[in-house]
Amino acid sequence: MSTRPEIAGAQRVVVKVGSSSLTTLPGGLDGERLRSLVDVLAALRAAGREVVLVSSGAIAAGLAPLGIETRPRDLATAQAAASVGQLRLVQTYADAFATHGITVGQVLLTADDLTRRGHYRNARQTVERLLALGVLPIVNENDTVATEEIRFGDNDRLAALVAHLAVADALVLLSDVDGVYDGDPRSGPARLVETVRGRADLASVALGSASRNGVGTGGMATKVEAAFIASAAGVPVVVTSTPQAAAALAGERVGTLFAASGRRPSARQFWLRYASRPRGRVLLDEGAVRAVRERHASLLAAGVTGVSGDFLADDPVELVGPDGVVVARGLVAYDAREMPDLVGRKTGELDPEHRREVVHRDEMVLVGRRVLG
Repeated sequence: MSTRPEIAGAQRVVVKVGSSSLTTLPGGLDGERLRSLVDVLAALRAAGREVVLVSSGAIAAGLAPLGIETRPRDLATAQAAASVGQLRLVQTYADAFATHGITVGQVLLTADDLTRRGHYRNARQTVERLLALGVLPIVNENDTVATEEIRFGDNDRLAALVAHLAVADALVLLSDVDGVYDGDPRSGPARLVETVRGRADLASVALGSASRNGVGTGGMATKVEAAFIASAAGVPVVVTSTPQAAAALAGERVGTLFAASGRRPSARQFWLRYASRPRGRVLLDEGAVRAVRERHASLLAAGVTGVSGDFLADDPVELVGPDGVVVARGLVAYDAREMPDLVGRKTGELDPEHRREVVHRDEMVLVGRRVLG
């Protein structure tokens, strides 16, 4: 019997599965476990629901064929393993889904694809079109070309971004751990946290940061952070183990549910907050900080005290107060080279072409964190 109707009734679901659930310890795909997951997702499709699969495993799948025993530490070898493993991973998925009459499509993304607004829109349109054509999209980070500077870091965060990008109704994060515990169940008594409604619910919980099987990159901390990103954007999330996938998707009380805690933002607002990469900083005086934070007002040149970075008009920038705290993130209306002539000047003192807002309120999201360094 379903006790989580928001999951059981989700028409479009993003499911993320980790490397540890698909591969063996020395590397290489575990075909039986992969086919078991495919059977679950195929049953979901047969019930008339839409599925987007975010799958790790490319690097791990390439280790055994290359005779490598542990996950490579250097980028070039990891990319080589991904090149070999990605082919095996997707072909295995394609063959398994084909037995159910389902066609799959591969969508490889780097963080750069989602930090650039035009690329984000294109990725969204591609996923939407695949679903409209009855294709099951399989999304993975493009490990063959991603550098350390443009990596997501883990596929849990990628799954949270894809959940919003695909306008999903629910997100299920699968791994070898069956939920979030208030302690380490390996070292003593620990209670499964069944429902999380906000960060305060996990304030006293210590979260693991690394997989212990040697082939994954994520830990419970990355899953929890991804779950908070999605749930704050109106998407409920279940964190559980891969063997419990069918039960979780049926709405049964397994794993940990992160209840939707916010309204679904516009694609632009979500992109600004979670996916954009700031190209510079605009420094604000105290009056501008209050206007932006308390009234969500547009930022005018009069409230700017300085800039840093080499940004162009329409690039994302951080708005930083005198205390070093990032107040907001927004799309700036001017190039960095134009800004020094505008700093601190009232609108009436500016040339007509420079009288528009530095950052318009509709192109801004509030944040709140201290600048490091």
